[in-house]
Amino acid sequence: MGPKITRRDFARLSAFGGAVFASGLWQGAAATPPAEDFYFVQLSDLHWGFEGPPNPEAKTTLKRAIAEVNAMPKPPDFVVFTGDLTHTTDDDAERRRRMAEVKTIIGGLNVRDIKFLAGEHDASLDWGAAFKDHFGPTRYTFDHKGVHFIALDNVSDPGGQIGKEQLDWLAADLGAQPKAKPVVVLTHRPLFDLYPQWDWATRDGAAAIEILQTHPKVTVFYGHIHQENHFMTGAIAHHSAKSLIFALPAPGSTPKRTPVAWDPAEPFRGLGFRSIEAEPETAGYELYEMGIKA
Repeated sequence: MGPKITRRDFARLSAFGGAVFASGLWQGAAATPPAEDFYFVQLSDLHWGFEGPPNPEAKTTLKRAIAEVNAMPKPPDFVVFTGDLTHTTDDDAERRRRMAEVKTIIGGLNVRDIKFLAGEHDASLDWGAAFKDHFGPTRYTFDHKGVHFIALDNVSDPGGQIGKEQLDWLAADLGAQPKAKPVVVLTHRPLFDLYPQWDWATRDGAAAIEILQTHPKVTVFYGHIHQENHFMTGAIAHHSAKSLIFALPAPGSTPKRTPVAWDPAEPFRGLGFRSIEAEPETAGYELYEMGIKA
């Protein structure tokens, strides 16, 4: 077993991340984390294939982020991409070409354990067919050092819903887990109604939350909204990640969901990814927001 990850380790990580800060989300952690503690990295909304003024560096941003993850002094246990790996296109051949290309680029990570989730840009035009061919299932579970992870698909259905069959699958999976076991849900869209007018919701997300609330230790990490956001539904904490392509305005703060303009004086402002330090013993998670180097 390798050395334990401590807050001091994460302080070192901050040297690689640009604008970094820690969210006060640690739930009663001990002064010395136990050996089973671990950390993973979340990246989201790559939109590979996008071109336009909101990001004139669209072909380099992902590669910069991968270089920063590779430069961390201790590799994460795994890396998760929470959707919109590619930018939408009606051309199926082009969609598949983009997926193959982005998969090759992601292969440059030094971390071999990589989890993929689809976004609506990847999956809603073909019910996830191309995504499954390149990255595997759109829903699945795995366990890691005492934490149960659930990857939910709320994007393959073009109506933006999870669907009864998957909700039943979720209920059955949770029913087989001990109540004391920490659960982390990974998904693309928010499960709660953050701002439905901008498609920042899941049509049957309330049903998923109702199922998840049967367990006392659930945390959700998602993407889609291209910004950091923290929200509670009962005892469930929901944390969105920044994008690697362009930032979007705060919910309802502008008339339209228009990308934040690129600022040459502060390139990559509002873009980034995060590292998440997990303490299974307390179901605590400490989030470190990492920027992209200019």
